[in-house]
Amino acid sequence: MKDKTIDYVLRTTWLAVNKMYNEEASQFDTTMATGFALLSIDPEKGTPSTSLGPKMGMEATSLSRTLKTMQDKGLIERRPNPEDGRGVLIFLTDFGKQKRDYSKEKVLTFNETIKNNVSTEELNHFYKVAEIINNMISNKQIYNKEHILK
Repeated sequence: MKDKTIDYVLRTTWLAVNKMYNEEASQFDTTMATGFALLSIDPEKGTPSTSLGPKMGMEATSLSRTLKTMQDKGLIERRPNPEDGRGVLIFLTDFGKQKRDYSKEKVLTFNETIKNNVSTEELNHFYKVAEIINNMISNKQIYNKEHILK
């Protein structure tokens, strides 16, 4: 078998997970991005719109489209932030809270199924490797000027 690169395994695995969640979500006329946004919004206190993008790893334009769709479907409402007059808080509607519970159930089912089929040791190794990769990328230890000059 030909060796696979780490990025290939990450990418194809993420694409499979993404496809799986989108197939589930499509049964309810929604998307994985919407489900992820529902899970990222504090169901009691709301969430500042400016913190959602970084929390979800989404670009502002994509997030704006997702939030607009969510508002059109009656999942969220926007309210002025009482602590910052320029800011907006995103709140879940009752319908949004119902859909959030559904999304949470799907994520927990995925997690439990994986945990039932992967040993704790293997899962801990997976988390450790993911943490190392994220830290190396955050600290620009992969592509930096020193690397390019060598």
